[in-house]
Amino acid sequence: MFPNKEGQRVPNVTFHTRQNSEWVDVTTDQLFKGKTVVVFSLPGAFTPTCSSTHVPRYNQLADALKANGVDEIVCMSVNDTFVMNEWKDAQEADKITFIPDGNGEFTDGMGLLVDKDNLGFGKRSWRYSMLVKDGVVVKMFIEPEKEGDPFEVSDADTMLNYIAPNAKKPLDVTVFTRPGCPFCAKAKGMLKDKGIAFDELVLNRDYRNVTLRAVAGADMVPQVFINGQLIGGSDKLEAWLANNA
Repeated sequence: MFPNKEGQRVPNVTFHTRQNSEWVDVTTDQLFKGKTVVVFSLPGAFTPTCSSTHVPRYNQLADALKANGVDEIVCMSVNDTFVMNEWKDAQEADKITFIPDGNGEFTDGMGLLVDKDNLGFGKRSWRYSMLVKDGVVVKMFIEPEKEGDPFEVSDADTMLNYIAPNAKKPLDVTVFTRPGCPFCAKAKGMLKDKGIAFDELVLNRDYRNVTLRAVAGADMVPQVFINGQLIGGSDKLEAWLANNA
């Protein structure tokens, strides 16, 4: 069984980070003292689950977490600082602090350093998340001890539900557009005016007409999707916003 460190202080470790082309040592006191911090730790930068789900959702829910008392969100992995910096840039995860536990000292102190020799990874972190207040672990979500890389409880939604069960989560919005489309500009403007973040897919760069017909049953843009539902063009979006936002 992996140890649950709730009620205990986090390990005292100095992390060697690279910031603006300079070496900067960051201590656990600097990260945790006097703060409420969410930490999620994972097996490796650029790995599939970590890149496709774990990091993006924490970045998406960062504002909701911070609105409910969290000062900082830390992503930790047993990787060096150059890898972690490149991964943060690739993920566009500007709302998260990436910390390299390059020597595995913090992870080992948490009792969650595991062998991934079968994958050629060496020593890595088991996947987990925790809520830390002033250096003391308040809550831990440790993935079950199963073969592979389980991802069941350390996700951002589970953490937010623990901290603030009734917190309002951001909408999942995607807008299909084409260059020079005035109705597309109108739709994006309405979303921005409401403070709603969205992903934009641009015709012939991110998709082709066949994709739009396949997913929306339409040839015209914009086509707006919200939480898995097709809303439609700018006029339909305007009506939806009037009733829902």
